[in-house]
Amino acid sequence: MVICMKEKLKAVIIPFFTAVAMAIYGYGSYALYYEFDYWPENTSCCLYIILMTVACAFFGFMAIRAFMAEKFNKIKAVIGAVTGGIVFNAVFWITNAAVNNNPDVIVHSYSVMFPLIGACLLFVFIKEAMKNMKIFNFAIAAVYFCVSCAGGFVINADRIENIQYNKNISFDSITASEMVITEEEKAMCRQWYNENVLLHGDDPQVPYTFDVDGVSLADNIDEWEIDVAPESKLNAVYAGGKTSYVYLTNEEKNLEVIIEATIYEDNATCEWALFMKNTGTENSDVISNLYGLKASFETGNSDVYYSKGSHTSSNDFALGMKNVGVVPTVFDCVEGRSSYTYMPYFNISGETTGLVVGVGWSGEWETSVSQLGKNTNLTVKQAEFEAYLLPEEVVRTPLVSVSFYNSDNALKGFNQFRNWMTDCVIPANIPDTMTMLEVAGPESTNTADQIFETLDSFGDEVYSVADYFWMDAGWYDYIDGWYDSVGNWTPDTDRYDNGISEISDYAEDKDCGLVLWYESERVYPDTKLGTVGAEHENWLVFKNDGEFAMWNFAEIDAAEYIANYIAASLVENGVSVFRHDFNFDISGMWKTADKEFYDGRKGICENHYVNNFYRYLDYLSVNVDGLIIDNCASGGRRLDLEMMRRSVPLWRSDYNCSRHYDILEATQAQTYGLSFWIPMSGTIKYSESEYSARSGIMFGTLETFGTVGSEYYGAYKEQRELTTGNFYPISDGKCDTHKILAMQYSQPDGAYGEALIYKRADVRADNYTLIFNGLDPEKKYNVYDYDNPDSVKKVSGKDLMETGYDIALPEGEKAVIIMYSVVG
Repeated sequence: MVICMKEKLKAVIIPFFTAVAMAIYGYGSYALYYEFDYWPENTSCCLYIILMTVACAFFGFMAIRAFMAEKFNKIKAVIGAVTGGIVFNAVFWITNAAVNNNPDVIVHSYSVMFPLIGACLLFVFIKEAMKNMKIFNFAIAAVYFCVSCAGGFVINADRIENIQYNKNISFDSITASEMVITEEEKAMCRQWYNENVLLHGDDPQVPYTFDVDGVSLADNIDEWEIDVAPESKLNAVYAGGKTSYVYLTNEEKNLEVIIEATIYEDNATCEWALFMKNTGTENSDVISNLYGLKASFETGNSDVYYSKGSHTSSNDFALGMKNVGVVPTVFDCVEGRSSYTYMPYFNISGETTGLVVGVGWSGEWETSVSQLGKNTNLTVKQAEFEAYLLPEEVVRTPLVSVSFYNSDNALKGFNQFRNWMTDCVIPANIPDTMTMLEVAGPESTNTADQIFETLDSFGDEVYSVADYFWMDAGWYDYIDGWYDSVGNWTPDTDRYDNGISEISDYAEDKDCGLVLWYESERVYPDTKLGTVGAEHENWLVFKNDGEFAMWNFAEIDAAEYIANYIAASLVENGVSVFRHDFNFDISGMWKTADKEFYDGRKGICENHYVNNFYRYLDYLSVNVDGLIIDNCASGGRRLDLEMMRRSVPLWRSDYNCSRHYDILEATQAQTYGLSFWIPMSGTIKYSESEYSARSGIMFGTLETFGTVGSEYYGAYKEQRELTTGNFYPISDGKCDTHKILAMQYSQPDGAYGEALIYKRADVRADNYTLIFNGLDPEKKYNVYDYDNPDSVKKVSGKDLMETGYDIALPEGEKAVIIMYSVVG
């Protein structure tokens, strides 16, 4: 009877556990796919990790086999399985942590190990089942599996984001005087720039390099003739900067290299980009390893601060931090959109020296950071480039900037970089704030007459607030949706019978400009540009399914044609703000063009495309008076340094395209995250309550016809202007409704500023102590609540930074604004 019962149990349990093992293996395979294919931008593991996990899986299999052997009694088998699992995991985790200083690599390692061990277990289950394996061995195997692979059950993109970005990153107190750039920092920047970028040193490091037929410039600089144009003979090419040109010539290779280098001494910042030309009459040797930056800096042990890019998620732009280790941490991007995966900015906070590195490349860049001894090694390059050059052909590296600071407080580096952005990078014609009134949303069916009817109903108080009318996608004739007719940049005459200029003229009468949406890089067949492009060789590169094409800016004639065409459209339509969008994965099209048009030269299409795209934007800026460029790119996916030099992101994340349950908290958190790097950004404003309206305090806000009647329409202009000053993070509540998010903005000298404290719905505290930062401890400040301006308190900067300022919190949601200014 007992034997019969055992046989029945085995007949049920063995297939059951085999099925479980197969399901686990299937999930593990899915996790592996999700890690390395669906979200490749989260992947930072190297080959050695895969090899390590293969070995781990093998030893895991051997351990399982031993624990399940008949010679072990039941108790020893169970103890051995559990102990082995714990020890294995501890060693695996500690080894990864020690080698990498990188928790995401640990997670990726588990991702690889998970399906491998699952496969081993499946093999064991099936083999042992065929031998009438005893029931308790299944339990032992299951226990071991659960212990060794528990992390695998939660391996997905959300888990990685939690590990990378949900850390509590805090910063020490810093005074206003400590934020000032010192003469020592300016001298440090000048010395490094002169010795290395301008190659004036006795043994220059040569921070830019490339290989010619496998031979590195850095290793063979003596074979190149060097000439540097005197700085005194050059104009200030960029605001606040002094530009030099370094010429490298190799007559044997028929190559000429020009490094355009600029130093911004008041900001302790320098930048450069390398341009290489084939001066011969034949194809050059193969150029590879084309680095805009490949250098080592004496920083001492360091941490790297970085930020997530725009994923259309609530935690877009969230700040992350890692210890820099021996193994390089690699940051990159996907889809050819420069701030999709990570923001292309990095703050290296070292024991002795700090650096903020900016990358200007509106394509696929790659940056690595590693530590060797007390030196931090940094590289920046176009992710893939290996190509010979045709006669007279020119290619370039990404633009690289380096800001130097002497402080162990990373906040100094962040604000130094922000101030440089404001002073020298962001276009000078950008106003202090931008308030837009949406008159036509995406695919609006309203006619011009219907729009005017609504606009005529508003009084002067509406137009005194608005700076621009905003017209989004779909003002042209489309088929099923705004996207399927891009390439037709003429107004839909059924709705706008007198053209878009009629609306821009109305806006001008109200002392407003016009924001108008375009997407000039994508072209659908049977549109105006689709027809023109098809008539010229290599002007269009189609997506694999042929649904639409990329307008090939890599072809100079194509770039010049569309520049003239769009410039004429902007002038005809009376556009003040060119709302430029970019809504597709372009990287595969670049690779297709490399193979089909450019003899398989890797990265050549992307290189020419990016460079000509900058020339296109520059042409528009010069030929359309006063033009401002809004950099959208599916909401914040192209925020690299070169684009920031030409534009401003008025729609920073497509997460605001829908009214998510956490949209207000996400808006607050995205402002918090983006403020570490970029002082100006915008999105739609929510005005149904005081809390929602204050959640949108930022440089640029989009009002709608629905918010015009709100008491908060156009409110908080003074507070919005302050957000372009210094930024001090106080409490990073992320999007958690149980936590407070607080941040502070200040004039650089700390004399005047604000703190924004967001008490979310589930916060139970009735009091909050605000610890200020960036003030002058020796001065007195007038401090008051915006909602109660008569209750001014005089408090010393020292007390505000050490003891803090107590704020009573009401029940429910509340956005508190605290204003402060120096007394006298």
